[in-house]
Amino acid sequence: MNEHATPSPQPASSLAHFEVLLGEWNTVGTHPAFLSPVHGHTSFAWLVDGALLLWRFNWERGGPPNALSVIGHDGSPETCSMLYSDERGVSRIYQMSLEGGVWKMWRDVPGFSQRVTGTVSSDGNTITCHGELSRDGTHWERDLDVTYTRKQAKVLDSRLS
Repeated sequence: MNEHATPSPQPASSLAHFEVLLGEWNTVGTHPAFLSPVHGHTSFAWLVDGALLLWRFNWERGGPPNALSVIGHDGSPETCSMLYSDERGVSRIYQMSLEGGVWKMWRDVPGFSQRVTGTVSSDGNTITCHGELSRDGTHWERDLDVTYTRKQAKVLDSRLS
């Protein structure tokens, strides 16, 4: 063993419950500002296995901005933080959870709060997300809705049923 090797970062607690997101996905999004649905693709991959998750989001022209996010958390496994950055130069920090097939993301910031709730299908091959935004923290309006469809469908092991 190389005595000068740097050990890999280790998670304070595992993000294993986010493994359902791993892989390549086709996306279809709708938003009040778009005339028709927009298409794109997204991917989730470990940046550091079990500790940091990398999320790449790419849309066709005329859709939402292309973006890159890193998901991780401190010692509290209930909620994660997501650092978001997009091609417009916009950077944001969201909170995130995934439990019981319900994926939530939110940010509570005066003047522009957002929340997204997604439902993961029982086979893990489709995720349907509904987004909302609020400019005053009280009244919520429709924001980006996205349906994710896994590019290579997972096959459930019938022995697990």
